[in-house]
Amino acid sequence: MGWYEDALYVREQSVKNNEFFGSALPLIASENILSPLCKEMLITDFHGRYAEGTPGNRYYEGCEFFDKVELKAIELAKKLFKCNYADVRPTAGTTANMAVLKALIKPGETATVLDTADGAHISFGKWGAAGLRGVNLVFYPFDNENMNIDVDGAAKVIREVRPKLALFGQSVFLFPTPLKELAEVAHEVGAYVVYDAAHVLGLIAAGYFQDPLREGADVMSGSTHKTLPGPQGGIVVSWEKYAEVIKRATFPGNVSNHHLHHVAGKAIAFAEMLVFGRDYARQIVRNSKALAQALYERGIKVLGEKKGFTESHVVIADVTKYGNGAVLEKRLEEANIVLNRNLLPYDIRFGRHFQNPGGIRMGTQECTRLGMKESEMVEIAELIKRVVVDGEDPGRVRRDVIEFRKNFQKVHYCFPSARKAYEYIGIR
Repeated sequence: MGWYEDALYVREQSVKNNEFFGSALPLIASENILSPLCKEMLITDFHGRYAEGTPGNRYYEGCEFFDKVELKAIELAKKLFKCNYADVRPTAGTTANMAVLKALIKPGETATVLDTADGAHISFGKWGAAGLRGVNLVFYPFDNENMNIDVDGAAKVIREVRPKLALFGQSVFLFPTPLKELAEVAHEVGAYVVYDAAHVLGLIAAGYFQDPLREGADVMSGSTHKTLPGPQGGIVVSWEKYAEVIKRATFPGNVSNHHLHHVAGKAIAFAEMLVFGRDYARQIVRNSKALAQALYERGIKVLGEKKGFTESHVVIADVTKYGNGAVLEKRLEEANIVLNRNLLPYDIRFGRHFQNPGGIRMGTQECTRLGMKESEMVEIAELIKRVVVDGEDPGRVRRDVIEFRKNFQKVHYCFPSARKAYEYIGIR
């Protein structure tokens, strides 16, 4: 195979990927699909340029037009999150967290946080950004029944260890964090309060889930490609009094070139959220509740039952009655149902680990973006049940998934376009 054939091979796999997702049920909770206008930004000339520094103060020339884009992205982010400082340069949610940690805590100092086994993001774990920063981590107790931080227990931990940072936010994020109560305790002991909104950033932007910056968070970080349906990247939003230290920690502390085409895409996503975000977020939550209820009615143990299963895009199910998360995620993928295995809060006690956990995690944000509503969530639950509960041949289910998906080929809650959602756009 020659070099050109190698290049064509890569292109072929990209085409096949688009074809697959155009006929699958995308339920990964940390992904989403871009709008056509947002996607267009990723193939602009910004893609190959550098703009180290801040608008008007660059280490490179030729940044006149990008400066206007970055300033517009900052303006829209401030409006969306009702704050007076926004940094759109982080290239991922993790680099956003790295910048915040570098800005606010020194190696050897203490931070309180939820354990990754209870749903915290890996960047706040000992092997993630917090560990790399050399932070001493002390964990909040977790209430398995209510799928949330134990408020009284966490308050006790904060008062006892007097951390420099009180960290909040999760990857398994069913219900709002009891932030207001715990932020008050953290501020009493002189701690900064940081909220990682990666998964629920779009819900927060639209006025759903919770409002961290008004509930006591000093800084909110996040990913721009989950419930906020922009390009892969990160963001930090806060108040002007923290601006300089966050700016320095972001550049040169964590980014050099900050992926200018993605910043342009973020600006489009922020603008679309300002117009369509409230309707989009409302439907995400409705869909999550409908999917959880339908799975529960079909014999699948869905966590958070006593509180209505979820208030976010995420649904978590305990599938130990039928196998484990690793086996079942593969069987579901064979049926064109794409989700991921997930640790349950009590898995470690039963000797299970992340490679073979007892749970699966589903997110409704991408299917919602494709125009699906509550009735479609019931159909999705039935398709999942056929694989998980009935043990039906995934190939037979796949044919029905492909047929089901034919009616959902456009991106919704965005500026209009004639393009299909997963259309491959060649530019050769």
